[in-house]
Amino acid sequence: MKKTVIGGLCAILLGAVSTLAHAETIRIANHGQAGIDAMKSTVEKIEKKYGVTVEVVEYPAPDKDYLTKLLTELGAGNAPDLFSIPTTAAVADMVEAGYLAPVTKEIKAWDGYANFYDVAKQLAVSPDGETYVMPFMLGIQEIYYRKDVLDKAGISTEQPKTWKELLDRAAEIKKKTGAYGLLFPAGVSWGSGAFDEGFQHLVVGSKTPQLVDADGKLDLNGEGIKDVFDVYKQLIDNDLMPTQPLLGPEPWVVPKYQMFPAGKLAATTCGSWCYIFDWGRESKNPIPEVTKVVGTWTVPGQTGGQYVLANLAAPWAISSKSANVELAKKALMEIGSVETQVSYAARIGNIPSSKDAAKNADFKKLTELVPIHAAAENGTFLKQASGFGTVSEGVARATEALLRKETDAAGAQKILVDYVKETLGDDVVK
Repeated sequence: MKKTVIGGLCAILLGAVSTLAHAETIRIANHGQAGIDAMKSTVEKIEKKYGVTVEVVEYPAPDKDYLTKLLTELGAGNAPDLFSIPTTAAVADMVEAGYLAPVTKEIKAWDGYANFYDVAKQLAVSPDGETYVMPFMLGIQEIYYRKDVLDKAGISTEQPKTWKELLDRAAEIKKKTGAYGLLFPAGVSWGSGAFDEGFQHLVVGSKTPQLVDADGKLDLNGEGIKDVFDVYKQLIDNDLMPTQPLLGPEPWVVPKYQMFPAGKLAATTCGSWCYIFDWGRESKNPIPEVTKVVGTWTVPGQTGGQYVLANLAAPWAISSKSANVELAKKALMEIGSVETQVSYAARIGNIPSSKDAAKNADFKKLTELVPIHAAAENGTFLKQASGFGTVSEGVARATEALLRKETDAAGAQKILVDYVKETLGDDVVK
């Protein structure tokens, strides 16, 4: 079971603590310059406050390479003490593998915990009832659309109330403008994003709104799962979303960074970071007056309801084999500070989990993120379970088959179910 759990894990950030003969050193492995820069002031604070040396080790930047290195060290017993996990889906698998130290008592006693949004607190609780991560940042995702494109064509910008209304709007966009009407990330090349940035948006509003039943089994045979894949099939078969770019490497580049800014794609799922990094001031291809011409819709449910999807964004955790768990826990609380949250928000574009961030002068300057921060109060999420990493890979494979028009919705569901059963065993699927 341990091998299958490891096989289902998503990409991870990391860190480590080791005790030297003359001084304690905390080793924090990170990847990507933005993440390293975001942690700089926190690293200095930890060193000064606790009299330790913090060594920041830069690991390979691509998520898959980063994960490979991390799992190799964890499996060899050389695990770092502190590391972050980029998707909520990976946390349960890490717990199942025995890699994370529980921090329930410490985090609840920490003075910053009370001001976290409820959705962040709930997302941090693992299936066994324990908390293993610092849920300091949230990824808030919705549908982003080109108001200017729709207005010019006389197309309504009102919130779609059902999946049918959303699909009808996408078809109207294609008919009247020639632009693709809607993108949900899909396919193997998109990796975990096919699940994180696409599939789960629809699942929460389907007839199968949760993938985990009361006994912890994965409910993948539900009618809602097939219905979600049918939304993809309709978008693909009716040429309402671009498919060819999704079959190549870096599938997000053409649709999100080229087609959307050019108005050739009118709507796409995205997160809070998109206003800054995908199309805003930090973009290589910015959309002028982006917050005025790009609006947001919540994701409608199949027959009604509106959903603002929330995930933990790179929550930090402590290795269960840490050489100094108590010191690592102190460092973890510093990582959870409002100052660190705002630093990450400025450099990466995710949303602080603390309500107190709204009072922070530096966060107030991030005008693109302020209203999204307030929307976190109504965030919706999927309950987690061991095996979600495998489900994520199965969704990527199933949507790949849809992109290639090799199957229908029922066939895509079968690809997902078969892959999860083959990887984790028949008994994990309801």
